[in-house]
Amino acid sequence: MDIVGKKFKANEIYIPEVLLAARAMHAGMDVLKPLVVKIGIKHIGKFAIGTVRGDLHDIGKNLVSIMMEGAGFEVIDLGVNVSPEKFVATVKEHSPQILGMSALLTTTMLLMKSTIRALERAKLRHSVKIMVGGAPVTQTYADEIGADGYADDARSAVEKAKELIQARI
Repeated sequence: MDIVGKKFKANEIYIPEVLLAARAMHAGMDVLKPLVVKIGIKHIGKFAIGTVRGDLHDIGKNLVSIMMEGAGFEVIDLGVNVSPEKFVATVKEHSPQILGMSALLTTTMLLMKSTIRALERAKLRHSVKIMVGGAPVTQTYADEIGADGYADDARSAVEKAKELIQARI
């Protein structure tokens, strides 16, 4: 998936090819997961991700999830239409190092800021790095809402997540 990510970022392949590779990776992961658990290979970090409330788009979120898993992260996929309260509950329950939020609509990306504020009110903001992405999201917006990272594609998201994990060590 690392090679697929590089080719996607370089516009050498497109979303249909990425999705085909992702399906193949998932089939392989289904075979490998029991073996990984058996021999005790450690994940490099825990990454929770969801599409914010009001948004039902998930192709980008799914690509990021797949790429994160392929890069060695334990992924907690919350799905779509995720409320700030569900993000907070996930951070409380699973203690991910990184929380990813996705939005495709400009009207729903505002929920990213609401989620960050909910984490602050719950006194959990310090315990998790926050990454944001999606078509209308920019680095400027990520900075404005207080996110720790922004990525405009799945490959960049993996790179940023690894960078954030290294910064915590």
